[in-house]
Amino acid sequence: MAASARVRFTLVASLFFVVASATTASADKASVTISAPESVVKGTEATIRIQVTHSGNNFIHYVSWAKISIDGKEAARWGFSWNKRAESKVFEREFKYVVNAPVEITADADCNLHGSKGPVKASIKVTE
Repeated sequence: MAASARVRFTLVASLFFVVASATTASADKASVTISAPESVVKGTEATIRIQVTHSGNNFIHYVSWAKISIDGKEAARWGFSWNKRAESKVFEREFKYVVNAPVEITADADCNLHGSKGPVKASIKVTE
């Protein structure tokens, strides 16, 4: 390898390392909160909102997915990538679900580098 090529390679590698280190230092795991009614009348459509919080949002470090599961089955999922990232460090997604019986909601999100702070749960009771 020629000397100028080695210098360029070293500069590019150093720049990548600095950018990656700076991103990681100010980043954390993705976290989620759920907003849903505590109870609804049987057969009512409930709006379930999740708020995802993640301090990184660039092409190297971003939320890779967020999801809502109902009674253990995935009901909604939003995928992201390095070139199709979430709109901000804190964002919301919404899902509508017709509730016919009591349900347990689980939500989670994942950082492509650091993972998740873990799933959160909520429930909706049914009234007659």
